[in-house]
Amino acid sequence: MKHLLSLYDLSGTQIERLINTAIKGKAELCAGKRSRALADKSLAMIFEKPSTRTRVSFEVAMTQLGGHALFLAPEHTQLGRGEPIKDTARVLSRMVDGIMIRTFEHSVLEQFAQYSSVPIINGLSDLLHPCQVLADLMTIKQRLRSIRKPVVAWIGDGNNMTNSWINAAARLGFELRMAVPRGFDPDRAILERAQADRPGKLLLTRDPHEAARDADVVATDTWVSMGMKKDPKRIKAFKGFMVDEALMALAKPQAIFLHCLPAYREMEVSEAVIEGPQSAVFDEAENRLHVQKALLADLLK
Repeated sequence: MKHLLSLYDLSGTQIERLINTAIKGKAELCAGKRSRALADKSLAMIFEKPSTRTRVSFEVAMTQLGGHALFLAPEHTQLGRGEPIKDTARVLSRMVDGIMIRTFEHSVLEQFAQYSSVPIINGLSDLLHPCQVLADLMTIKQRLRSIRKPVVAWIGDGNNMTNSWINAAARLGFELRMAVPRGFDPDRAILERAQADRPGKLLLTRDPHEAARDADVVATDTWVSMGMKKDPKRIKAFKGFMVDEALMALAKPQAIFLHCLPAYREMEVSEAVIEGPQSAVFDEAENRLHVQKALLADLLK
C-alpha cells in the first residue's frame, strides 16, 4: 500500500487489519501506553477546505506517534500562486515522509500521487472520503463486532461519503442500502464497479423506509456540503429524508446511528436521534484519530 486515495486501494483483509490495529492502539492509549512508531517522521497537511476533525486528528496522530505534522494552506504556499501540482509534489516529497490532502477536485490527489515519491492520503475530496469511512467501520466493529455482516442504510445525499461507503461494501461484502432523492445519486462509475464486484449487495432506492428497515447501521451526512449554499430547491428535494425517531424505529433495536459531522440538526437528523442512546457520532469522531494512527504507521514507517 503506497497511497490511500480510495478504499479500493485496500483489500478487505487490509481494511480489517487496520481496524483491528486501531482498536488495539486505542486501548493501549487508554492504558497509558504510547507508540513512537513515527519518531522523526513528518507529515505535510495541505488544506484547500477548512476542517476541524481532519486537521486535529491527523496532527494529534502524528504527535502521539512521535512524529510531526505541518499545516499548509494554499494561500501560504506557492500552490496558491499557481505553482504546478507536479512541482509541489516533487519538492515536498523530498522533505517529508507523507502528504495528506483535503481538497475539492479528486484529480488534485491523483496528480500528487503521480509525482510524489512518498505516500499521499486523501483527507477528503469532492469524490471520496475514505478516512472517515474507516473511522465509521471501526465504530461498527466496536459496537456490533463485525464489519463484514452488518446491513448499512445510507439516507440522504449521494456524496463523497456515499461513494466511499460503496467502496467499503464492495471490499468487505456487507449489504449497503442507499436512499437518495432522484437527481442526487452517487457517482455512476463507482456504483457500477461495485455492482460488478458485489452483485445483489447494493440497493439504490428513493424510499428511506425501505433502506432503514431491519438495518444494523443508519448513516447520513449534511445535505449542504462545504461550499454549497442552502438552496431552497435542494432542501425541498430532501423532504422526507431526515433521520428521525420514526425512521430509526424501523432499524434493528441494537442499530447505531452514524454522522460524520458537522450536523445540521432538525435537517438531515433530528435532535432526538443524534443525542439519543443509539447515536455513536462522538465515538465515530474520536475514532478518526485512532484509525488514522494505524494508517499513518502503516504507510510512513
